[in-house]
Formats: sequence, C-alpha cells, structure tokens
Amino acid sequence: MAYVVTDACRGCRYTECVTVCPVECFHLDEQMTYIDPENCIDCGGCAPICPVGAIHPSWQMPAGKSDWVEINRLRAAETPVIAAKIPPLPGADEQARRLAS
Repeated sequence: MAYVVTDACRGCRYTECVTVCPVECFHLDEQMTYIDPENCIDCGGCAPICPVGAIHPSWQMPAGKSDWVEINRLRAAETPVIAAKIPPLPGADEQARRLAS
C-alpha cells in the first residue's frame, strides 16, 4: 500500500508534501508530483498538507481515481526524485481556488 498523487496536482505542483516525507518517495515532472509506491512507508504526512487535496491512500481512492495508483508507479520510475520544496507552477493558486469551489 502507498499514498497516491491524483490529477488534482496537475498544473499546481505544490511541493509542501515533499517537506514532510521521511523517505524521499516523491518524484516530479513538468506538471505534477508522483509517489513511488516502493518507497512510500504509508506515514500519511503528505495527504493533509497538500493544498489541493491531491494525495490519497491507495486503499481509499476517490471514485474515478483508481488509475492513478498505476500512473504513480509508472511515472515515479521515469522521473527524478524531489527532496526539497520548490515553487509551485505559475497559476497554481488559481487552480487551487478552482478545485476548492
């Protein structure tokens, strides 16, 4: 089991989640972050700190989001690890407001 980043992260790429991860299981590309399920220890620290609610435990995925378990596994294998907070993408705050409404 692992935590999973869903499409709510796309276009935002806030990285507060990375700062609380004790095992450096986050990876990123130009649009979002992903969690490597092989390295995630299920601590859950990342989920409540995500400003857009994009992170969920794999065993409690929201309806229609189950594909993100496999997407995270595949993309984590293809993208670099991120171990420090970076600025969010331009327009992230507007995206977060849209997701909250």
